[in-house]
Amino acid sequence: MNTQKKLEIIKKRLSLTQTKLAEKLGVSFVAFNSWWTEKSTPHPKSQAKIEELFLEVTGQNIIPAEVLKEKKKNLKIDSKEHKSIISEILNNPDIRDQLILKLTYHSNSIEGSTLTEPDTAAILFDNVALPDKSLVEQLEAKNHQTALNYLFEYLGGKGQIDEALILKLHSILMNSIRPDAGLYRRHPVRIVGANLPTANYLRIPELIPEVAAMAAKINGDIIANATIVHSRFEQIHPFSDGNGRVGRLLMTAMLLKSKLAPAIIRQEQRQFYYTYLHKAQTKGDYSQLENFLCDAITDGFKILNRTDKK
Repeated sequence: MNTQKKLEIIKKRLSLTQTKLAEKLGVSFVAFNSWWTEKSTPHPKSQAKIEELFLEVTGQNIIPAEVLKEKKKNLKIDSKEHKSIISEILNNPDIRDQLILKLTYHSNSIEGSTLTEPDTAAILFDNVALPDKSLVEQLEAKNHQTALNYLFEYLGGKGQIDEALILKLHSILMNSIRPDAGLYRRHPVRIVGANLPTANYLRIPELIPEVAAMAAKINGDIIANATIVHSRFEQIHPFSDGNGRVGRLLMTAMLLKSKLAPAIIRQEQRQFYYTYLHKAQTKGDYSQLENFLCDAITDGFKILNRTDKK
């Protein structure tokens, strides 16, 4: 495969303009356009960047075991610096609000919301109604805030991860948006853009308790367990809508229960997230999703430590 074809795939996967992709690669648009039109070839350093990004967006990059082991070790060190993460969140309004803003904005944005981060902040904390944005998107933001507040208080009160929690989170997220809020789907469904079979809806009531039981485990390799649970939950796709958001909230609950920061899965990394999730679901290779999750949790710790700059 030549360089132009790889650039085309990268551009499509990341939904970038040629100008933005040139910026990401650290070159001028003129140089990039010359590669795009095949009038010239990249220098070795630029070629290496293109190759690395291509492997990343297509899910072909290999995560060395020692790299993943080191990241998990560092997360344990970060965790030990916090006596009780859930108490920190509950007792520090600035940390709580920042986590709610980031988790709400990015999670909804991943699902297609057009609200910007400032839009989301205005809706969540100033109770502003935006006339140029849809009512549903604004309800989704407020509902996600309510779901997170519920989750923080629930976990602070030693609440357990179980099927009832999953249904409760969905009922809050879809309140006033869908009539089946808090109810499993009763029809077949396909995951848009993915060639991946979902569970027969008749089996959902027996499958979700199994996933919830896995999610409730706090011993062992929590990163590995979180990726397995998240992959399984999303493939079951138990609800008519809101599966991604509920799945990420469930992951947040798992991490907090294991004394780790919530994972900030950013909307600009959406394609990487979906690529690694799909690889885990179809090939049973969780390494890239685990590596991705470690980085997202590190971002969560930055908010807890008040060092987040994004």
